[in-house]
Amino acid sequence: MTFNDPNRKAAPGEVVAVLRRIFDEAGRGHVKSYWIAAACLIAMAATTGGAAYIMQPLVDYLYYGRRYDLIPWICGGIIGIFLVRGLSTYGAAVTLAKIGNSIVAYYQKRVFGHLMKLGVDFYSETRSGQLAARINENVAGIRDLFSMTLKSVAGDLVALIGLVTVMIYQAPFLAASIFLIGPPLVWAVNYIMRRLRRVTRESVEINSHLIGAMQESVQGIAVVKAFTMEEQLTGKIGDLVDRAEGRYNKIARVSERLAPITEILAGFAVAGVVAYSMYKSAIDNEPPGNIMAFITALLLAYDPVRRLARTQVNVERAMVNARMIYELLDIEPQQGDAPDAKEAKVKGGEIRFENVTFGYLPDAPVIRNLTFTAAAGKTTAIVGASGAGKSTLVALLQRFYDVNGGSIEIDGQDISKVTKRSLRQSIAFVSQQPYLFEGTIRDNIRYGRPDAGDAAIELAAEQAAADDFIRQQPQGYDTPVGENGVTLSGGQRQRVSIARAIVRQAPILLLDEATSALDNESEARVQQALTGIMQGRTTIVIAHRLSTVVNADHIVVLEQGRLVEEGTHAELIARPRGAYARFHKLQGGQGLGLVDSLPEAEGVPAGKTRRKTGSNG
Repeated sequence: MTFNDPNRKAAPGEVVAVLRRIFDEAGRGHVKSYWIAAACLIAMAATTGGAAYIMQPLVDYLYYGRRYDLIPWICGGIIGIFLVRGLSTYGAAVTLAKIGNSIVAYYQKRVFGHLMKLGVDFYSETRSGQLAARINENVAGIRDLFSMTLKSVAGDLVALIGLVTVMIYQAPFLAASIFLIGPPLVWAVNYIMRRLRRVTRESVEINSHLIGAMQESVQGIAVVKAFTMEEQLTGKIGDLVDRAEGRYNKIARVSERLAPITEILAGFAVAGVVAYSMYKSAIDNEPPGNIMAFITALLLAYDPVRRLARTQVNVERAMVNARMIYELLDIEPQQGDAPDAKEAKVKGGEIRFENVTFGYLPDAPVIRNLTFTAAAGKTTAIVGASGAGKSTLVALLQRFYDVNGGSIEIDGQDISKVTKRSLRQSIAFVSQQPYLFEGTIRDNIRYGRPDAGDAAIELAAEQAAADDFIRQQPQGYDTPVGENGVTLSGGQRQRVSIARAIVRQAPILLLDEATSALDNESEARVQQALTGIMQGRTTIVIAHRLSTVVNADHIVVLEQGRLVEEGTHAELIARPRGAYARFHKLQGGQGLGLVDSLPEAEGVPAGKTRRKTGSNG
């Protein structure tokens, strides 16, 4: 099923299909609760009809016939009706709330689980703040769709049937005449739905932009302050708020048009019934009980009719949300495991790039026919100017993207033919942009290996030169890190991320400018620690500063996605006209500068590469 056209009307068959899908996915575990809620709603409906019916004996026997001996029975019946109504109202409300909350929880978990399966390419094209806002609103719409349908069918529809039965029983001619208001009411509902579809989806989109912009502004508050962007962002947010307000007001104007239409139609119907009943009472001298019961049923029927009319309008709004959430859930991961994928078995950890070609955009390759080997248990450094494709190699090795041509092998295993999970469990990764998650410092290190004990976590922190500053925190290892580690400095966050990689104990270690955020003293300490950790592991180091790679066993030099040189530091520096020697000269011959001063590689969209891989490589 597809929900790609946001402007079309939700056909009855589609509503049923969506409801069946929701029930199959999230509702089967609540069948007992559904029956309880339905029973309560039916009881409410029955008491509504009973309240109308009891008006006939109340008027004819008590007020007209003066049968005072029936007072206890009739009053007892009234008390019973309202007692059942109160209890059933409570039971239905609590049960439906429980079901709705469970459905929301199910879809929140399912959506997050699905998001975790989508590739990096999805997130490079989707803003996280907007995604979170949209999901939150859409999931609530799915809950409302289901609860509204159950209330309408088991509650309002049954109540209306009961009240119409009372009306037909008491005054068949009047009951037949009431149905004249049906056609104009149906026309009004269809008119309102046509106007409501587009504005509802626009409202969801604008609201997601608003919340996303607010989230980004808060997360980047340091940049906002540094560049005095307060007024600009306040104006931007204000404009989005005004647009959101306008859409919400339009939704209110359109959806509430049903109220005056139903009120006017109901007014004509009640006035006609009263006039006819007075005529019959004056001409035929009939007891007023039947007419009073009919009028009571008519007045009580107004609410379920009004709610049923609004239900179709509300269902249309909820269907917009359901379509949007299923559009997300129905996105197929672009990069799944092969049907016959096996578990990766990494022992030595030899990595082989064989004629690898890759580009983020068509006709703009970032990697071109690249071939080299990272020996097992050795350290291989990859150097080159920004945009040369260094960090792209790291992304390809972790299968964030699949190569366009050639192959990547680990211990002779083509990584496209092993499961991504087993591949990535064999790799520890340290990015140049350290990211910490909600929780404590200990929690963030333990993400590297969930079964790691406290001793292993603290040892990893010591090896990453992080133990000292961690113990100086207010709660030591149990100190909350704040949003994205805001309570820690950049160098401290990097050392925590290095400790996370160390505790993983993976045979392959990827370091993408792992010490770029550290000062010279911290860098020296971490480099010393990493030297010990690298022993016996296959390590790939991405570096701009040549001082970090001079001791590497093998150095690969890239230009415009091509391998132009490889060898040891001593071998490469001995080639005065080589690319590596040129880098070394630009860094004053000491490897203390940055290669970023070199021009971008021709034909490589550096901004695109940064956006995709989160790096300058």
